[in-house]
Amino acid sequence: MDDMALALTLSAVSPAIGGVLIRGEKGTAKSTVVRALTALLPPVTVVTGCRFSCDPAAPDPDCPDGPHDPDGPYDPDGPSATRPARLVELPVGATEDRVLGALHLERALRDGVTAYEPGLLASAHRGLLYVDEVNLLHDHLVDVLLDAAAMGRATVEREGVSIAHAARFVLVGTMNPEEGELRPQLLDRFGLTVEVAASRDPAVRAEVTRRRLGYEADPDGFAGRYAAADAERAARIAQARRLLPEVRLDDDTLHRIAMVCASFEVDGMRADLVTARTAMAHAAWCGRTTVAGVDVRVAARLALPHRRRRDPFDPPGIEQERLDQALAEAGLDQPAEPPPGGGAPPQGPGPDEPDPGGPGGASPPDDTGPTPGTPPATGPAAETDAPPDGAGNGDGYGGGPERPDGVRVPAASHGSAEPDGSGTGATGGSRTLAAERPYRARLLVVPGVGAGVAGRRSPAVTTVGQTIRTTPSGVYAGNRPHLVATLWAAAPHQRARGRRGSGLELRPQDVRVPIRQGREGNLILFCVDASGSMAARQRMREVKTAVLSLLLDAYQRRDKVGLVTFRGGGAELALPPTSSVDVAATRLAELPTGGRTPLAEGLLRAGAVLRVERIRDPRRRPLLVVLTDGRATAGPEAVPRSRYAARLLAGSGVRSVVVDCEAGRIRLGLAAELAGALGAEHLPLEQVAAGTLTGAVRLRTDPRTRNGAGADVAPGGTDRGGPGPRLGAGRGRAA
Repeated sequence: MDDMALALTLSAVSPAIGGVLIRGEKGTAKSTVVRALTALLPPVTVVTGCRFSCDPAAPDPDCPDGPHDPDGPYDPDGPSATRPARLVELPVGATEDRVLGALHLERALRDGVTAYEPGLLASAHRGLLYVDEVNLLHDHLVDVLLDAAAMGRATVEREGVSIAHAARFVLVGTMNPEEGELRPQLLDRFGLTVEVAASRDPAVRAEVTRRRLGYEADPDGFAGRYAAADAERAARIAQARRLLPEVRLDDDTLHRIAMVCASFEVDGMRADLVTARTAMAHAAWCGRTTVAGVDVRVAARLALPHRRRRDPFDPPGIEQERLDQALAEAGLDQPAEPPPGGGAPPQGPGPDEPDPGGPGGASPPDDTGPTPGTPPATGPAAETDAPPDGAGNGDGYGGGPERPDGVRVPAASHGSAEPDGSGTGATGGSRTLAAERPYRARLLVVPGVGAGVAGRRSPAVTTVGQTIRTTPSGVYAGNRPHLVATLWAAAPHQRARGRRGSGLELRPQDVRVPIRQGREGNLILFCVDASGSMAARQRMREVKTAVLSLLLDAYQRRDKVGLVTFRGGGAELALPPTSSVDVAATRLAELPTGGRTPLAEGLLRAGAVLRVERIRDPRRRPLLVVLTDGRATAGPEAVPRSRYAARLLAGSGVRSVVVDCEAGRIRLGLAAELAGALGAEHLPLEQVAAGTLTGAVRLRTDPRTRNGAGADVAPGGTDRGGPGPRLGAGRGRAA
């Protein structure tokens, strides 16, 4: 927890750092620590009656409630008041109007005046703005927050209102990576990021529980035991704020900061700026007026890890060895030094329970467990024998057939083929193949117009987007009224209603709300064939790459994703529907292959998952993506049962896409038949990429895809002449 306490403290000393993002598993007191910071912030003096909390010593000259004595000297006895710093919490479901503020509709319609109603950013000025579960907040709201935090001002341009006001606050966001990651572009906008994990030390865990129980038994007495330490830390924060303008960053140290940032190949210049500001804040926190090497080391540890994450599936963070190497190359390899004139800042909440290290120290957290939400690296890695539970023991029996008496036969004893002719490789056991680098996938959409959560995939009536019409308030009563349409509806009735004065006489039936058409996020459920026939000819590596590419597309379009796999004797839900596509990538990387092909079981399991999700989230439309070669070899009457399961899914109205993974010159066309039974789009694996034409040209010039003198093999396995392969299989369209 030391890094979290230090990052919050430094942001309180210098709000220009840009805030703190706290990432960690559930139940690690992230919200508790953030709320505790408010009591440590110095009180603020504000102009009485100013809705924007202007400082009477330096009022904002552009304050909408101003001017506040712009020509006269500051009068300490003037109309001002001192209050504690505010903690403003931004709920996940907040609208942009609530965050930025908007036109005061009631006064505009009643009195005919243009009045601005401040939002949460105005309330948070000179305080702390806290966003819990920031990864679940809509992207456009996160952009608004981070822009205001970086610029120190909020600008509103809408509905005839043009206002800018000061908005300087400490921005703190918390998130659980299991529920989805922030985009790398948004991660970069946070000044500092820390990882938090619960300690695995039983003594530490017991002490946490002991303190929590002690607080519940006597809250006032518990707080009193740590009041002195809290007061000391609050005084140090206030002193560091006063000292910060005197801190100097010399050119040599600035050059070393630039060397460290350049060595990590971070994008843009924000990393250099944040690292420099953090180093200066740390020097002020330690009571020094010159930035030292230890300040740069601490700043780099907090400001750089999240900026190296460029791909959504890249693991966040920096290896400590890599960071030490970069610091050493920049001449910053000296050990951390204590602040002159005093020991390390108080670390424990009470004087009787000191912690080793201190928030200004460089000691890492004592927990060395895995970082939560970190997927393993993907790439063209070597194959690894990694059979999961129930999928083989690595003894050569994993994909072998069974005798009538139920005894499994080693795969090596019957060659490399199953009874249906599909191979599982030389060992015959379950194998895990790594995906290659993902590519840009073509856009797959759900037909029709939905009404789901705003996203970037299928057309839908949403809360954001282009206004296509207005309607009387009713089922859309939760929408913000459309001002112009409401005025037009009320205008013809003013004489009959006896209007007097400049205002309008309004009735509830006059209110009109906008209907906006944008795009929604969907549930993308992948149903992946992981049987032995898919493992042959390294086809599973290509399938995993295609799924990873579609996952990347789902990440960018704000979809929920799920993963059903089938192999051997049945199907399993490898990943329940979630917004965390990086967790899906982890499950995909661990997916083994081998065994027979229970296609019917896979389809039925996918249908069961979609039925449950329809109850949980009825507005989110699903899209089933089946990746298979169409073979069905497990159980009696495997092929007829698979077609029956497909017709059941089609009858339930599920929109589907069948990605045909069949390889080789001679193709049976079973996946195309499955697509027909599902009423689905049939998409050859080679056409998953957005550049379909480029992919087709590559296939045309590849001798492995040609059959004889210039004839190409169609997906169904028949020869056909012509200038090149068929491009547009299915009814989809390219992105």
